[in-house]
Amino acid sequence: MIKSIIAGARGLSTAAAAGLAFAALTGAVPAHAEWLKAESERFIVYSEGSEGSEASLRRYVQHLDTYDRILHISLSNSMGEPPPRKLPIYLVGSRAGLVTVRPDLGPNIVGYYLTDEEDIFAMVIRDSDDDTLLHEYAHHFMFQNAAYPYPGWFVEGFAEYYATAEFKSDRVLVGQYNENRASWLQGGTWLDMRHLLSNRPGGRARGSETYYPLAWLLTHWFWGNAERQVQLNAYLVDVGAGTDPVEAMQKATGLDPVGLRRALRRYMSGGIPYKAVVMNFPEAPVTITHLPRSADALLVLGQRVKVMDPEDDDAARVLATVRERAARFPDDDLATLVLAHAEMKLGDLAAGQALATKLLEREPANVEALQLLATAAIKTARDADAPDAGDRAMGQARAFLGRAFRADEGNFRTYMLLTDARRGMPNYPNDNDMATLRFAYTLAPQLSDTVLQLASALIYKGDKDEALSLLRPLANDPHGGGAASAAQSMINQIKGVSDADQAAEDDAPAEPEDADTAGDAQGS
Repeated sequence: MIKSIIAGARGLSTAAAAGLAFAALTGAVPAHAEWLKAESERFIVYSEGSEGSEASLRRYVQHLDTYDRILHISLSNSMGEPPPRKLPIYLVGSRAGLVTVRPDLGPNIVGYYLTDEEDIFAMVIRDSDDDTLLHEYAHHFMFQNAAYPYPGWFVEGFAEYYATAEFKSDRVLVGQYNENRASWLQGGTWLDMRHLLSNRPGGRARGSETYYPLAWLLTHWFWGNAERQVQLNAYLVDVGAGTDPVEAMQKATGLDPVGLRRALRRYMSGGIPYKAVVMNFPEAPVTITHLPRSADALLVLGQRVKVMDPEDDDAARVLATVRERAARFPDDDLATLVLAHAEMKLGDLAAGQALATKLLEREPANVEALQLLATAAIKTARDADAPDAGDRAMGQARAFLGRAFRADEGNFRTYMLLTDARRGMPNYPNDNDMATLRFAYTLAPQLSDTVLQLASALIYKGDKDEALSLLRPLANDPHGGGAASAAQSMINQIKGVSDADQAAEDDAPAEPEDADTAGDAQGS
């Protein structure tokens, strides 16, 4: 699922985007534009068309590592350990790369962040505004490192606050305003503070366009001095424990919604300051690798295969394109892997299995090939008419997954497939299953499937408190979509209330603030 998409400055009409997607899949591969892979202890960055730019790519990755450390300082007052899983980022040369993976992409999008059961990654147009990537990485980081289930406004305010980070030679400027957000604060009708504190963005409430600007402003106000920083921490702890966010705000700050609104207006009228973080961080070691020529044709297209549904309208076209391009690179590992994946997901399962097996002969520890064969074996076991045949296929799946685990203990998909192989067994979930689910969640807390599956198992085991602690951040996720609704439904089940009653409570109109609302349109 797309977890979040942020609009940028470039764009095409939806029709033009669809045409570009078709051309990207069916047209000739452009002249060779070398792909580079840069890896640090926190990121893996693939960059298209980077000939002669190793130094700039290295600097880019070092800035990302610095950004990660700054986020750690803001949430935990430490530079933090490297994450258990490095985030892959794809820097594509044009919008064609974006729509190859997401052909339904709307206009004005220069990048996105995707969470899918097969991968979690970001993709942005190289040299576009960094706000997109920095905003999305802040969300990714928060899910990995959150101390509490944060309210929706802080999830967005945190990302907005750091999205405008500007990297200088010796420092990073953070907390600068986005001009579009600032214009809404100055000229738009402000959203009711109760609604801001209690709801996720969206909906038809008066002033809903100012949700993101106000989330940024409220975060900025809290971080404006040491006393308010202490208040914010107390507020977040209180909300994380289940206190109503409006009551928690008044308890932490002494301000009711009207008073909070006035405080924010005073803060804004004084001119919004920003701060500089001096970069005395150690330089991040970065290893750069030149990828084979097959990357031009298949690296981005391989990401499309990962995230697509076999029932998508363009499945046949994607498969045909992969077959045609892979044929240009016989015995190339990347080409063989992408073709094996496409065949197993969209075409000839047996042909895909043969290709993956052939790849393992050359590269026995190829984790993705092992996962593909395990996935096919699990499907064979589920579809088997005879129990013995099903048991043999499931045994093969476990053998492939054991090899994948030994090759890379930090791959979340291996743990999810191990769980898939066990689900439905008479003693599921046993202690080993619970450990497997926990490993998957630790490696990929951004993925809703890891949250919902672990929470469901915890509820079954009777550990409702831990299940609630997992579900609340997802239920509060402003971009959680159907997964957030599923999480809320599970929370309601634990609390013993119906979804309808909870929805009625959430949709109840807030009482008008009754003060300081005249002149909103003038930004007074």
